[in-house]
Amino acid sequence: MDPVNDLSLRERIDEYYDTVPLHFAEAEVLGPFRLFRRKEAGAPYYGGPHHARPASAGRPRVPSVSDIELVRARQRELGVPEAFEWLAEVTPSLRERIEAAGLPVAERPLMVIDADRRPSPQPVPDGVTVRAVDADDPSLPAVLALPGLAFADEGTAVGPAGPAELARAAERLRADGAVAMTRPFLRTGSKALVAAFAPDGTPLAVGHHHPAAGTTEIGGIGALPAARRQGLGAAVMAALVAHARDHGVQTVSLAYADEAVARIYARLGYRPAGTTLLIANQAARGQ
Repeated sequence: MDPVNDLSLRERIDEYYDTVPLHFAEAEVLGPFRLFRRKEAGAPYYGGPHHARPASAGRPRVPSVSDIELVRARQRELGVPEAFEWLAEVTPSLRERIEAAGLPVAERPLMVIDADRRPSPQPVPDGVTVRAVDADDPSLPAVLALPGLAFADEGTAVGPAGPAELARAAERLRADGAVAMTRPFLRTGSKALVAAFAPDGTPLAVGHHHPAAGTTEIGGIGALPAARRQGLGAAVMAALVAHARDHGVQTVSLAYADEAVARIYARLGYRPAGTTLLIANQAARGQ
């Protein structure tokens, strides 16, 4: 699949990358970079965390190796990972300079769905429901805990982690304050959650998006390992797009690492739109 040649689309996505972290983080300007720093430990976050990227507005220059070293030194001073993230097509020469600084770079291809597309609701097993999760939903702790179990067991094969493990993980999040810190972001609409639920109310799959100025990125889609291979991820994805459209979002994108998953997204109407580059050992984007 050839990437979409749409400069305005990429500019919108790049501007989104430069602004959406400010819902969750403070930005420190370091030369041509912005370093996003999580406001509170355990709070929701979009990005690395503590990642840096070239500032979109009025780019003063292409970042140099010395600019990169300035950011890395500040990240070491803060005791955070040396994480960078940027859109390849907007700052094409940065990859060579990041690699010259000794950092490995990984690719995360981007896809978008056209503004007039809304995927049809996807089939789910009998009794399963798919819906948005608000700040006061009693299922919120388990919904927030589910991605940790999903991404700890990589791949799409059915795994051992199920409701018992999810209940324990949810209790840990409730106890450490992560659930309470997430609620304000759900109330303001800077974070949205959608989940698929078993008939007994157990979350089986989840995903999120973070809208900002008519643009959003869908992420964090994962199924409880014991509940995989039932089409739940596709159902959550379709519901997330519908949620975004219902809240005035026109530009909906996502990044992926697995071609098998990309084929599912393509069947839902997504098409290639560019490539996000990030440091190979940095954490996956977003909570």
